[in-house]
Amino acid sequence: MPDLPDPIQIAIPFFVLLIVAELIYAQRTGKAKFEPRDSGASLAMGLGNTIAGVVFAAVGASWFAFIGQYAVFDFGWAWYVWIICFVLDDFVYYWSHRFAHTIRWFWADHVTHHSSQHYNLTTALRQPWFNVFTLKFIWFGSWMILMGFPPAMVAFCGGLNLIYQFWIHTEVIKRLPAPVEAIMNTPSHHRVHHATNPLYLDRNYAGVFIIWDRMFGTFQAELDEEPCRYGIIRNLGTYNPLRISIHEWWGIVKDVASAKSFKHALAYVFAPPGWSPDGSRLTTKAIKQRAGVEKPVPAPVDADGTISPAE
Repeated sequence: MPDLPDPIQIAIPFFVLLIVAELIYAQRTGKAKFEPRDSGASLAMGLGNTIAGVVFAAVGASWFAFIGQYAVFDFGWAWYVWIICFVLDDFVYYWSHRFAHTIRWFWADHVTHHSSQHYNLTTALRQPWFNVFTLKFIWFGSWMILMGFPPAMVAFCGGLNLIYQFWIHTEVIKRLPAPVEAIMNTPSHHRVHHATNPLYLDRNYAGVFIIWDRMFGTFQAELDEEPCRYGIIRNLGTYNPLRISIHEWWGIVKDVASAKSFKHALAYVFAPPGWSPDGSRLTTKAIKQRAGVEKPVPAPVDADGTISPAE
């Protein structure tokens, strides 16, 4: 089995060069916005994520090696296996990313990436510190290895996926030629994903290929008449990397501690972000319905009058 490097570690110097280039371009043209404290927080988050990745790398590698023993097939290392692996990995990423927006346990980790109110290449580096605790590498990373893709190949393709996503975190590039916009994830598509406009919420989950969003009904084009507003529904008002990293985890702890039943405690963890028993908070679905950009569906109500966790 080839000893493959971590492609993200190789790409870091190029990330830095592109950030500097975008910053210079922004200063000369005003076509991109940088807030020094915000960018500093994003860079600190990226550094923390890198350190956490090094510390916990053995956990994921050990798991992948373990389940690799039980693979149904052995697909080997042929060039076409690489292509299939890369495409399927992006398919898995789409669903992993979608669940990260619709299940609070995963959102607690992913929300850190969305917490910036600016959109530039430093935002791409605003990554979580505690993603190993979500066990996403088990829930979403295992099935390809069990099918027969080499663990090192799956990990390498996952790194390539993240490298691709770096350059789409920019306002400098507006729209690309129509055939590219139709198939690939682009800066325009990903700006929509980072926006808090009700029309744009929970859209464009793709990593590399936007075709998944088109197939599964989550695509939304960027509209000139609807400029993107970035951040999260309740912006944090802090540039402290630690607070950015833990704020939603701490919110879960407080909600579970105050839950009046075991069912509500579970819902605070696994229901959509914004769920509450009395409906006093708003999920993204409720926000979209109130804004008239999604058809209302009556929420199931339990016998005790609380909103079902399905909402």
